[in-house]
Amino acid sequence: MTVETQNDAQSAAAQIAAVPGFLFVDHVAISVKAGDLEGQVSAYKMLGFTEIHREEVYGGDQVREVLLQIGNGPNLIQLLEPLNAESPVAKLMERNGGRGGFAHVAFRVADIQKAFDFMKANGFNIIDKAPRPGSRGTTVFFVHPKSRNEAPFGFLIEVVEEGGK
Repeated sequence: MTVETQNDAQSAAAQIAAVPGFLFVDHVAISVKAGDLEGQVSAYKMLGFTEIHREEVYGGDQVREVLLQIGNGPNLIQLLEPLNAESPVAKLMERNGGRGGFAHVAFRVADIQKAFDFMKANGFNIIDKAPRPGSRGTTVFFVHPKSRNEAPFGFLIEVVEEGGK
C-alpha cells in the first residue's frame, strides 16, 4: 500500500467514525384526531401489535401518545392525539384538511449528542436548540422536513436515544 493510498484509507475511516451511530427505525408516528386514539389502539391490537407505553406529553408537544410494538422487534408505531389546538400535531392535521396520518419517522442513535453535533456541523436544519427529554425516558431532537436545501427529506425526522443521558 502506498503512502497516498494509506492516507486515503485513514481519511475514509476518520469520516466514517465521525458519522453518528444511527441504529434503526425507532418508530413511525401517526397522528389521530381527538377522540380517535382508543379506536386506533384497538385496531392495531387486532393486528397483533402490543401496547408498550402510554403517556400524556406536555411542554411544546401537547399530545397523548401510545407506543405499539410490532412483533418482537425494536420497531414501534407511535399514535399521537393532540391535547389541544396549539399542539404541533393538531396544526399538522389542520394543514392536512383535518385528517390524521403520517407525522414523522424516528431513528434510534447510539449517542444523541454526537448525532446532533454532526448534523448541525453538516448543515442540517435542526428544530431543537439541543437534545431534550422525550417520552418514555428518551432524549430526542427533531430535524426539519426541509433539512438541507440541496436534498430535503420532505418529512419530519426525530432522532432518539434510548434511556437518555
